[in-house]
Amino acid sequence: MRIRHSTRLTKEDFDHALTDMGTYIDVTVDDLMEISNRARIHANIREKESLLVGRLMTSPLHTVRPDTTLSAAAHAMVTMRISGLPVVDQDKKLAGIITEADLLRAIGVPSHHPTHNLWQTLEAMFTHHALIQSPEGNVASLMTRDIVTIRPEHTLHEALGVMKRNRIKRIIVSNDDSEPVGMITRSDLVRVFFDRIRANDTDHTTLNGN
Repeated sequence: MRIRHSTRLTKEDFDHALTDMGTYIDVTVDDLMEISNRARIHANIREKESLLVGRLMTSPLHTVRPDTTLSAAAHAMVTMRISGLPVVDQDKKLAGIITEADLLRAIGVPSHHPTHNLWQTLEAMFTHHALIQSPEGNVASLMTRDIVTIRPEHTLHEALGVMKRNRIKRIIVSNDDSEPVGMITRSDLVRVFFDRIRANDTDHTTLNGN
């Protein structure tokens, strides 16, 4: 029989539920049922809060300025193992984003072409190695200015929807002042997905007595 996973209640959830009811004595069966319902509400709230963008985003961010050289931006991506850099102006407001795909195109390596998959892109990189030179110019010449952002209080489900609609691999998280405060990538979503699978497996093992 397949066991349907539900949110696991914790002692903290029951404590919140008892506090809501204002009593710790003379508990009847109806009270216990009400406590269980209230505890589940708190557990659902806790689970939703754990999936907020602000709690799971990569932060702090490394940013670059529009006048940063492309070679410096490329060096930052390589040394920090990141695939995209938010671009901010002198007031630290979000001005754009530059990605590894932008830099690859700048040095003549095809990337993100509809007919190119990952292996074709890697093959092109090694095939054209002898012809590749450091990209010239600054970040402003290549950055994407039409930026899609999300807020820290949004959920990962909302972030997934935004990324899917806009066909992007990453989304910048900005605050009320249009300053970048974090980033959510497809890798972050995959990590959360597998973490939940692992949690489900743990719950099933416990319920089955293994």
